Amino acid sequence: MPKCLRYFYLLLLLASAFYAHAQHIKITPIGKGWANNSVNAVIFRKNSLVTFKGIQYAAYYDSGQFVILAKRQSGATSWQTTRTQYKGDAADAHKDICIMVDDAGYLHVVWGHHNQPLNYAMGIAPGSLTLSAKMPMTGANESHITYPEFYKLTKGGLLFLYRDGASGNGNLVINKYNTATKKWTQIQSNLIDGEGKRNAYWQMAVDKQGIIHLSWVWRESPDVASNHDMCYARSKDGGITWGKSTGEKYTLPITAANAEYAAIIPQKSELINQTSMCTDDAGHPFIATYWRDSGRAVPQYHIVYNANGKWRSKSLGFRKTAFSLSGGGTKSIPISRPQIVAWQHGKATAAALIFRDAERGNRVSVAANYNLTTDNWRTVDLNPAPVGEWEPTYDTELWKDKKVLDLFVQKVTQVDGEGKANTAPQAVQVWEWKPEKQ
Repeated sequence: MPKCLRYFYLLLLLASAFYAHAQHIKITPIGKGWANNSVNAVIFRKNSLVTFKGIQYAAYYDSGQFVILAKRQSGATSWQTTRTQYKGDAADAHKDICIMVDDAGYLHVVWGHHNQPLNYAMGIAPGSLTLSAKMPMTGANESHITYPEFYKLTKGGLLFLYRDGASGNGNLVINKYNTATKKWTQIQSNLIDGEGKRNAYWQMAVDKQGIIHLSWVWRESPDVASNHDMCYARSKDGGITWGKSTGEKYTLPITAANAEYAAIIPQKSELINQTSMCTDDAGHPFIATYWRDSGRAVPQYHIVYNANGKWRSKSLGFRKTAFSLSGGGTKSIPISRPQIVAWQHGKATAAALIFRDAERGNRVSVAANYNLTTDNWRTVDLNPAPVGEWEPTYDTELWKDKKVLDLFVQKVTQVDGEGKANTAPQAVQVWEWKPEKQ
C-alpha cells in the first residue's frame, strides 16, 4: 500500500476514534456480511439485535447468503457466531432476517420472505444458536409472507406480524406465541383489510403498560408514489380487540373507510412506508417518517404524535435536498427511513431520530431533542465513516430495559429497483449510544 494511503487510513481511524469518544459510542465488530444490497440493513428488521437476560443476539447474511447467528454477554467485545444450515435469497432486499427471544430463552428466527412460504425455526434449547428444522407456526395464511416482524409482549409471549398478499393488495396477519405451551395461534387473519385495492405498511410499538400501538400508511399500487395518509390503532388485550385513540372500538377488519387518520398526506408526497414508532414512559405514541409538505420541494423528517387528544405533526425541517419517490422494488434513496426512541429526561420527554442522509455524507446521524415541547433539535454524526444505503435498526429489548441504544450497523450498497451491486463483504458492527450522556 502506498505511503500516502497508509497515512489516509490512519487519519480515518484516528478520526473515527475521536468521533466515537466525542459522541459517547462504543463500536464492536461481529463479522463480515453480505453487502451487495441493503438486506442486512433494512429498517423493518424486527429485530436485528435482541437482548435477553444479559445475552445479546444478532443475525445477518454472510457473503454466501447463509443465515449467521451470533451472541455475546451484553457489552462484551467478542461474539460467538454460528453459520446455520439455512440459506436465504439475499439478492432481494425484502428478504431480511428477524429474530426474537421468548420468555424461556429460546431464539426464534425467520428469513427470506417476499411473497414466499414461511421460513421459521427455533433454537433447539434456551440460549442455543443451533436451529431446529423449519416448521409452521399455525399452518394458516403462511404461503405468501412479506415483512415478518416479532414483538415481545410486556405480560409475556410474542407477536408475529406479516403481510399476506402483495404490494397494493394485501392484509395484515398477527400470530401470538404462548411460551408455556410453545404454540402459536392466529389471533388476526386480516386485521387491516386492503379490500383487494390497497395494502397497509405498518409500524408497531408495545408500551410499558402492555398496550400495543399500531400505525400505517396506505398504498394503492406497487408504485411507492401511491403511499398516502397515516392511520392509527391500539390494543389493550394483546391484539384481540382494537380501538382508536379516542377509545372508540374498531369493527374489524380495519379498512380505509373506518380507520383513524393521524395525518392526511396525499399520494405523490414522497411519503415513505415501513418506518418506525415508539412510546414514551407514559404510553404516548410517536411515529417517525418523512414526506414532502404541500407546496414544498424538499422531503423532511416528521414526527406524528397525539397531544391533548389531537393528532399533530412536526417537521424537523433541516433537510435541503429534493428527491422524488416512484416505481417498485427496493429503492436507492438519498436518506434512510428513520428510527425513533423516546425517554424521560427530568420532567420532560426527550426523543432521538436516528437516520442516514447523503447531505451529511451518508453517516450514522442522530437528531435529539431533550424537551419535545420545544423545537430544539441537535443533530450530530456518530462517526465520520459513510455507511452507504444503511438504515437503522436497534436492540428494542435492551432499550426498554436499560435505555442503551445498540444499533446494528453495516455499510451496504442498494441499487435502485431491487438491483444487486458487486460489493465486497462489509463489517457487521454494533454501535452503542447512551443518549443521557449527550
